[in-house]
Amino acid sequence: MQPPIELFYWPTPNGWKITIMLEETGLPYDVKYVNIGKGEQFEPGFLAISPNNRMPAITDPQGPDGEPISIFESGAILLYLARKTGKFGGNTPREQAEIEQWLMWQMGGVGPMAGQAHHFLNYAPEDVPYGKKRYTDEVNRLYGVLNRRLADRDFVAGDYSIADMAIWPWAQGWERQAQDIADFPHMKAWLDRCWERPAVQTGKKIGEEKRMNLADDKDAQAVLFGQRAR
Repeated sequence: MQPPIELFYWPTPNGWKITIMLEETGLPYDVKYVNIGKGEQFEPGFLAISPNNRMPAITDPQGPDGEPISIFESGAILLYLARKTGKFGGNTPREQAEIEQWLMWQMGGVGPMAGQAHHFLNYAPEDVPYGKKRYTDEVNRLYGVLNRRLADRDFVAGDYSIADMAIWPWAQGWERQAQDIADFPHMKAWLDRCWERPAVQTGKKIGEEKRMNLADDKDAQAVLFGQRAR
């Protein structure tokens, strides 16, 4: 029996990517909560696994050649788990390339831009109209790309894949990114289609009781938006 993967996790869009993938593949896993609002991501034990002091990260006791391995960065974890299981990562080089380009699109675009929109709309200590407009406009552009992509297909890169698992957790937060979902009907249908999957529902619920109201927690903001633990 596969020994459980240790998942270092907090219930955020990047964390949900991995719980969804683990639920989809049926791999056993144990959740190790990393309370990012309290600065636990800066503790030496976690930094040994994730030197960029970001979660999620995993430790797989049965990694390549049967040896343990630790991996940080959500995109890298998704690719690793797809290779490990032979699921959701494409079956041919052409399929893999199609999936990976949309995974990188999320990692380099949707995640960072939506994260910045969240910050300026909800957490910035002063009103910064330029920052709000800059990032909400870019999120709008990206969702336009996604909407057009989904006009003639059910999922982003052929069959349901790690590309969908990476994009969905961020895209489902469209309202807090000051977007109007009515502008993106194909994206809306895709969001609903993904949500119908039991693994997506289960993955998103992991640790939901631990989510904080960050807008009201100044101590957590100091930790998250500073350069080191306070």
